[in-house]
Amino acid sequence: MEVSKGNKRKKKKANQIPVGIGLLIIIIILGYLIKNLGTKHPMSWLLGILLGFTLRNSRFCFTASLRDPVLTGGTSLSKAVIITIALATIGFAAIQYGAYIEGTSIPGNISPSGVHIAIGAFMFGIGMVIAGGCASGTLMRVGEGFMMQWLSLIFFIIGSLWGAKHFGFWENTFMNRGKEVFLPDVLGWFPALILQFGLLLSLYILADRFGNKNN
Repeated sequence: MEVSKGNKRKKKKANQIPVGIGLLIIIIILGYLIKNLGTKHPMSWLLGILLGFTLRNSRFCFTASLRDPVLTGGTSLSKAVIITIALATIGFAAIQYGAYIEGTSIPGNISPSGVHIAIGAFMFGIGMVIAGGCASGTLMRVGEGFMMQWLSLIFFIIGSLWGAKHFGFWENTFMNRGKEVFLPDVLGWFPALILQFGLLLSLYILADRFGNKNN
């Protein structure tokens, strides 16, 4: 069986180094130009660039972390999300405990829990699977040129603005009827952290075993 010459030919990859250098120069120039707006703007610009680069190369997406175990059996992203939450827990707990020791108000929002969270999570879960990405995944793929994600981003913005406009109605009708639960107030700081990390560790072990079983 003959193999056509066209199949043997390999497409020569374009040299992207000049493009990368050009983009780096543009990023530096823009960061310098916005410094007059405030010192935090160049830092936010740099942080956004680094975050986008990290998301792009890691393919990090909350949607995929919940979707892949069901569709493909892969749990790599699921375990990555669990580790991320664990690291965030350490940082937030340190900041909040520091405020608690100093006797100042604890930073962060403690929102009431209730049926509205379950309904909202269910609707958002369906929406992000159909759209093919959560907020971070959508922004990442918009930068990659996926036109479907442009459509998702547009309606993401419309829905957010619509929700913000009527937020008072939802807050007074549903959200405020729930109960605020801050685990350190209920269990104490140390038991609350033990419970948090215990649940995360259990989820990690479960995801790891599920992934190994399917692979």
